[in-house]
Amino acid sequence: MQLSEGAGGEAVRAIEGGLGQSLPASLSALLLETDGIEDEFGTEVIWTAEKILAENLAFRSDEQYRALYMPFDSMLFFGDNGGGDQFAFVRTPEREEVFVWDHETDSRNLISPDLESYLRSALGSAGEDWYR
Repeated sequence: MQLSEGAGGEAVRAIEGGLGQSLPASLSALLLETDGIEDEFGTEVIWTAEKILAENLAFRSDEQYRALYMPFDSMLFFGDNGGGDQFAFVRTPEREEVFVWDHETDSRNLISPDLESYLRSALGSAGEDWYR
């Protein structure tokens, strides 16, 4: 598992301001402790604050995505499985559960009751798609 220095309050506020949504308290606290988490295989189970902002803005503004998928405005993506599926919180309405967006089917499924459970599952999975 790879940890880094915390992102800082400015980076967390930049995400919230840039997306017009608050971060879940658990994600905000985690980013202040470490700016992203990679598992032993190099998969970004938690993106850096900079990547969270950039990827969410890209998902919401990409014209191809708008034509192919349901809107992403209610989702707050924060990590991925390394193969295209993305992990997210639902922010409209605000929820603490973690969902997975399947890039092949555009499905959005509940996979974990909270960030801590998500991390335990993702980091203890030995690299397979534990959420399927």
